[in-house]
Amino acid sequence: MIASHALTQYVPLAAQELDNNKVTPGLIGFVIFAAIALSLWGLMKNMVKQFKKIDFEEAPGPAGATAAPKPSRGLRAHREAQAAQAAQAAQDNPAS
Repeated sequence: MIASHALTQYVPLAAQELDNNKVTPGLIGFVIFAAIALSLWGLMKNMVKQFKKIDFEEAPGPAGATAAPKPSRGLRAHREAQAAQAAQAAQDNPAS
């Protein structure tokens, strides 16, 4: 019983030793992984830029339907839309 108890105490110590036959990624593996990660980040950033450039004409709707104006993008367009909304609100509800 004492021998089995002694063996169970030393098994974790043996498992912690470095196995020379085991292959580890090391520095080269990290550099390759970092290069792949940076490449993926660059591709994703470029893809988002390309998707923002896409502009297509939608198929015409049923007869009699009015086409909605094309939404504009950017900070200037946002500020112009806010000013138009404020002007419309002022026109609808004149101040006393």
